[in-house]
Amino acid sequence: MAQVHELVHRDQTELTRTERDVLEAIGGRSLVSENVDASFEEKLSLGELAADRLSNFGGSWTFLGLFALFLGIWVLTNAIALTQAFDPYPFILLNLVLSCLAAIQAPIIMMSQNRQEAKDRARSEHDYEVNLKAELEIRQLHEKLDNLLLHQWHRLMELQEVQAELIEDLKE
Repeated sequence: MAQVHELVHRDQTELTRTERDVLEAIGGRSLVSENVDASFEEKLSLGELAADRLSNFGGSWTFLGLFALFLGIWVLTNAIALTQAFDPYPFILLNLVLSCLAAIQAPIIMMSQNRQEAKDRARSEHDYEVNLKAELEIRQLHEKLDNLLLHQWHRLMELQEVQAELIEDLKE
């Protein structure tokens, strides 16, 4: 309990927002735990949701399979199937399409990664809050146990003195 009081009485400018939140939670006997992922998902904009979905699809085996199928069809169509190919070998139009795809896909993946990083940062801050509160409450429990043991020790000493007096009285 002394450590909590020490934190409370410390200069308020030294306490971070997290420390103040934890102290309020300890004082109010409230929980600090929450599902960070759920609260983060609630705040998604349409663009962030689209970036996540496109990033998930762009990094999947489904995308790779469909992309390989698309490339195969493009090459076979222009090299063999058509007598008048719309993109003859060396497939310059295909290179343009692939470059545009890469130019669009890279920023979308980066947006998704930036959002994931912010989510990870929020999760680690929340973990710190929970750990700090747990540590302070464990310290409180240790102090309570120490006080109980000290009180019991004094009580045992008193009982021992009474027993010693009774033994002395019985000897006489």
